[in-house]
Amino acid sequence: MTDFKFSTLEYHRPDFKKLETIAEEMTERVQKAASYEEVKQIMKEMEELSDDLSTDMVIASIRHTLDTTDEYYEKEDEYINNTMPTVMPKLLAYDDAVMNCAFREDIEKEYGKQYFVQKDLNKKTFCEANIPLMQQEAKLTNEYQKIMATAAIKFDGKTLNLYGVQKYFEHEDRKVRRAAVKAYSDFYHSNEQRLEEIWDELITIRNQMGKNLGFPNFIPVGYMQQGRTDYGQKEVESFREQVLTEIVPICEKLYEAQAKRLGVDSLMFYDEKRVFPDGNAVPAGDDDFMVEEARKMYHEISPETGEFIDFMIDHELMDLKNKPGKASTGYMTSLNRYKAPFVFSCFNQTIADMQVLTHELGHAFAGYMAMRSQPISDYYSESTDIAEIHSMSMEQFSYPYAERFFGEQADKFRFAHLQEAITFVPFGVAVDEFQHICYANPGMTPKERTLAWKKLEEKYMPWRKYDADDFFDRGGFWYHKLHIYLYPFYYINYTLTTMGAMEFKKKNYENHEKAWQDYLNLCKCGGSMSYLETLKYANLRSPFEQGSVKNAISVAKDELFESPYMK
Repeated sequence: MTDFKFSTLEYHRPDFKKLETIAEEMTERVQKAASYEEVKQIMKEMEELSDDLSTDMVIASIRHTLDTTDEYYEKEDEYINNTMPTVMPKLLAYDDAVMNCAFREDIEKEYGKQYFVQKDLNKKTFCEANIPLMQQEAKLTNEYQKIMATAAIKFDGKTLNLYGVQKYFEHEDRKVRRAAVKAYSDFYHSNEQRLEEIWDELITIRNQMGKNLGFPNFIPVGYMQQGRTDYGQKEVESFREQVLTEIVPICEKLYEAQAKRLGVDSLMFYDEKRVFPDGNAVPAGDDDFMVEEARKMYHEISPETGEFIDFMIDHELMDLKNKPGKASTGYMTSLNRYKAPFVFSCFNQTIADMQVLTHELGHAFAGYMAMRSQPISDYYSESTDIAEIHSMSMEQFSYPYAERFFGEQADKFRFAHLQEAITFVPFGVAVDEFQHICYANPGMTPKERTLAWKKLEEKYMPWRKYDADDFFDRGGFWYHKLHIYLYPFYYINYTLTTMGAMEFKKKNYENHEKAWQDYLNLCKCGGSMSYLETLKYANLRSPFEQGSVKNAISVAKDELFESPYMK
């Protein structure tokens, strides 16, 4: 189906009973199949059914996040989250039949070994005892998301959501910035007790899931849920150590220079987003202007990106404007039935809007290319540690077009954006280490966890000062990071992939055509290879190799330190 618009797509409640029946029939057919062609036909039928089912599930999820106060889609999302785990045994039985069939070698020869690697991970991360735990988990994460989405913060004579108040973090008046951060902090402080309870319950539930699967806690399961097959905790720990030694000192120098630029004795947290004394770069037009300029940019980058952006706009596959009740998040997801990505965000008239148009659309472009390059929908999505390379690299490829979006402020945008790409990494590894601490030490009290976050800030962000904001100062800042609640062990991906993006930046300086071809290859290969295999295919280094972090950020470091803004 090519003639569609997201706003008019019909939603059909997934028929999970029918799915169970069909999965049983498909399992029996695979077991009785007399030829590879017969198995291949069954796989095709199952894929079509799966794509239809997942598309309806995604439509419900998107419409729920578009308006979290819409009771119909809230209930549909809840129904899906509660029912989907109950059909997993039948789906896994089908997978087992395919994995153990007489034609496994033929399947692997045609589709590659990654096909079975993913199915094996699905099997290892599920057991029937975890179904009620998965349902409880979904209920708790939905509650957290609703608390965030319905935030109503009184500030500057207005009622603002979380995205709205963050715009004031860049305000010219330091007192206003401080007050805005205080209002933001107060929101989390006022919800602290329930946020503590939700996190405590999630740790208990997820650790029990891990134990039910034969592990000491949730951590190994979290890694497998992220599709990690060729590295583990030790490699991640070694990467965090490289960040501590290579990137933290760079960040300290960047913030020292920023304090000097702003004319303040000591840079406070509420100063961090105010990169320039005369104001940060702001978009040169409204939301519609930004989208139209994005269309022009993508047409100039390459024929593939031009075709892609027209597809996204013509089919209404982006919802970017900030609205009351809209979930405070940004994401890209896929409607497999239509081979269509979908991008969701909340514009707030800051440079973050440009990041959405490059970051989330980088994800979407990769999905668009994989859907048109890979033979099966299992490979439309790559592992999460690869996915963020697509998005962050697209941000770097967009730098030459910054004048379109920011006019004379383009250089300010580029500097601030690149500084944030680097200064984000220590925070990102702190979020990862925090999760390891929490799941490995389930007996910690909520206040002990918050203190653990405070110590991680002192380790990875020694410049961070909250200026007597008692809640953030004692370690409350972590509550705002929804990935901790919703997507366990995802966050390290942003830091690993920053290295990939910085490598693409370096390669782009050396040879644009080759860098872009490597990037296109990365997008097209989807999830057909493991993490380290995909890096090798795209001519990227493993971030776990000693010296890889220093090498990856070398061009970015020089660009920042040689900027007139550092003088």
